[in-house]
Amino acid sequence: MAKRVLVVEDNELNLKLFCDLLRAHGHDVLPLRDGRDVVAQALEFRPDLVITDIHLPHVSGLDLIISLKRDPRLAPVPIMAVTAYAGKGDEDRIRGAGAQAYVSKPISVLRFIEQVNALL
Repeated sequence: MAKRVLVVEDNELNLKLFCDLLRAHGHDVLPLRDGRDVVAQALEFRPDLVITDIHLPHVSGLDLIISLKRDPRLAPVPIMAVTAYAGKGDEDRIRGAGAQAYVSKPISVLRFIEQVNALL
């Protein structure tokens, strides 16, 4: 059965890569380029997983994770953070906000899919 995955990524190439990989593995995907309307879109789409970049225009991925986890209807949905900014303590901070998985860019396709499968 196809799982629903919401992907928030402002880089067009990364967004296409993530969505193509997810679709190739049989998932339904909703791509978003920024986080401004993520909570409303997530409530409508009802994802089984949210994948988000951390550095987004308008709303940071960290704030996006916090907003999703604050909504009781979305709080149970696992979140995978994907970021090129992998500074000291970032993974702990991102996981502390509510992300269940953390993948650094550039991604390993195998690791990306392994993390997705582990969360679904």
